[in-house]
Amino acid sequence: MRRKKDAPVDHMGVQKCFDSEASPEVMRYQVLVSLMLSSQTKDQVTSAAMVKLRGHGLSVGSILQMDDRTLGELIYPVGFWKTKVKYIKQTTEILQKQYNGDIPDNVPDLVSLPGIGPKMAHLIMDIAWNKVSGIGVDTHVHRISNRLGWMKKNTKTPEETRVALEGWLPRDLWSEINWLLVGFGQQVCQPVNPLCSSCLNRHCCPSANTSKERRQTPSKKR
Repeated sequence: MRRKKDAPVDHMGVQKCFDSEASPEVMRYQVLVSLMLSSQTKDQVTSAAMVKLRGHGLSVGSILQMDDRTLGELIYPVGFWKTKVKYIKQTTEILQKQYNGDIPDNVPDLVSLPGIGPKMAHLIMDIAWNKVSGIGVDTHVHRISNRLGWMKKNTKTPEETRVALEGWLPRDLWSEINWLLVGFGQQVCQPVNPLCSSCLNRHCCPSANTSKERRQTPSKKR
């Protein structure tokens, strides 16, 4: 179901938002900023904001010189954009003062930055540093893991889901599970009206066809 790699995350996810030709420090900073913007925001909106930011030279130095109004105009309409302006500025100042303009290379230091939570930290470690520190669990991974019954009991938070998944999922799958389930959640196992009838997991998924909303089929173009 993910063989075609044609979900929004495949073309506009954070792993596609940074400048691959930039210096390593700038690339890592762009990964961090893109993840900050992505919280409660669709990939299409995050990608568009990153294009605008990169057009103005997205680096620690450029953000420090940029006023809040301009930054807000560039990232709008990402979710909670006003709060993210504040967090991006605060985090960037810390990076300049404490990390010589680079980003931390460990989860504890990353989550100490304003606006960075565990999910972002683990994804930053994976994408920016090429180190697998844990599973990045967002709303898609949290929802789908529970629907599939992958835990002994349902988890209430993404962090609980992360701990439960890491307890049995082989470590060599930790990196790709976020990408796989995010795309699956965008296209098939959606929050509302999941397309169970077209899902290859429908015969083994304990949540399949348990309610009217889960018996939907993909709409046909007329």
